[in-house]
Amino acid sequence: MTAPEGRGIAGRTDTFRILHVSTGNVCRSPITERLTRHALMDRLGDPLSGGLIVESAGTWGHEGAPMEANAEIVLADFGADASGFVGRELLDEHVIRADLVLTATRDHRAQVISMGHSAGLRTFTLKEFTRLVRAIDPATLPDPRDEGVVERARALVRAAAALRGWLLAPTAEADEVYDPYGAPITFFRSIGDEINQALDPVVTALTGVRAPSS
Repeated sequence: MTAPEGRGIAGRTDTFRILHVSTGNVCRSPITERLTRHALMDRLGDPLSGGLIVESAGTWGHEGAPMEANAEIVLADFGADASGFVGRELLDEHVIRADLVLTATRDHRAQVISMGHSAGLRTFTLKEFTRLVRAIDPATLPDPRDEGVVERARALVRAAAALRGWLLAPTAEADEVYDPYGAPITFFRSIGDEINQALDPVVTALTGVRAPSS
């Protein structure tokens, strides 16, 4: 099988695809997708101009469904755009094309890796990736002003993969983002805060640009 152009394991180098994965693709992964886009907009203006593409899907994705209403409220709290979202079921082509897969839980990570496509070295839970990124010296990464954001992002993923196994979580639960599906808005907001805090160092490391308020 020939992978589509722009896939993560080879192909074009002018784009970098980030794929967020949860279960239904109506709560956690839509929040993470849109908060990532929002953070990239804050730093880069238009993420697409830097070659970054952010998507999401669910291992039991509610194909064609809107995100949960409470997820929209959480995004509004952060000033992020929730419009136009449509749920997707995770497919092989999504994994093939992704340069970085960030999952809500370890089970999601295992499911993505079990799909094959050499996904193991570019698939992490969100919190796992955050922990690894914090340990990487930014000075060892390409300067995006010279080599572009895409090359920096690819180098970051390689560096994080090299650290995995050496920098372990204090507990297994530390790498999990729990599912707020069906929960009240207060729990959704706590999950939104958790996701946002995990994303901030990741987006800073990817782009080499701190959040405007930092």
